[in-house]
Amino acid sequence: MKRRDFFRSTAFLGLASIFGTDRIRAIGSTEMAVVQTPDLVAVMGGEPEDMLVKALNEMGGIKKYVKKGQKVVIKPNIGWDRAPELAGNTNPKLIKKLTELCLEAGAKEVIVFDHTCDNWQKAYKNSGIQDAVEAAGGKMMPGNDQSMYREHAFPKGKNLKKALVHQAILDCDVWFNVPVLKNHGGSKMTISMKNLMGIVWDRQFFHANDLHQCIADSCTIDKKPALNIVDAYRVVKTNGPQGRSASDVALLKTLLISPDFVAVDTAAVKFFNQVQTQKLEEVKYIFNGQDLKIGTTNLDAINIKRIKI
Repeated sequence: MKRRDFFRSTAFLGLASIFGTDRIRAIGSTEMAVVQTPDLVAVMGGEPEDMLVKALNEMGGIKKYVKKGQKVVIKPNIGWDRAPELAGNTNPKLIKKLTELCLEAGAKEVIVFDHTCDNWQKAYKNSGIQDAVEAAGGKMMPGNDQSMYREHAFPKGKNLKKALVHQAILDCDVWFNVPVLKNHGGSKMTISMKNLMGIVWDRQFFHANDLHQCIADSCTIDKKPALNIVDAYRVVKTNGPQGRSASDVALLKTLLISPDFVAVDTAAVKFFNQVQTQKLEEVKYIFNGQDLKIGTTNLDAINIKRIKI
């Protein structure tokens, strides 16, 4: 068996072990079933753009979320001055396709931004995301200028009660949260919940006031993303969140999508264990989020659809 085929087969079996085979089935089955929108879709084995189309079709299609004339925001992880092959940022092919789909659905404009850790111009350019978005007809917006943030309340948060939130989020009609699945030294994992640190200005407050609780608190925002789209095409399995070399990266060709922060992050951590051990209970913000009632860690209680391309 070729190495790439081995990883494809083991990852697919990993999805089955995570989600169970009695409750989910691969696409293409002739079995008749009542059509029901899944709570979570897991797609495996394709290119980022193909997996996105498959997942969105299962979720009801892009027009379910984007209406004609709306202002749309896409929030990837573009934190680092890293090439796409190093998986420090969300895959540019995924962001390009999502931008195209939103515009095809009639979006007035599609804005993409992140509050980067490295120099934002270099991160935007070298991640490949700027070129991808502009080629698709979208617009890049900086996230590293405090004047672009406005104070917003988080009344349901425990530690985070208010924060400066980027105006792109506050002013849009709909937004999509599109993180990349990565190992992280401080929070253990970077997935959909932690990706919201990129919509606020003062991230030092998070680190000084219980990082895991503040991450969960940020997800109580009243303007939640329409969908959390987790890029697991390439994942940083070690030395995250940047990675040091290609040896830190695993090619898994997978995408997870759900409106539920907690469920999709739970599934992503379990899937991550196919390449690197990470105890779910150590990713404390996931359980903090469940305590705040923004989602569930009980994957047996939700409707999950698995697709193999």
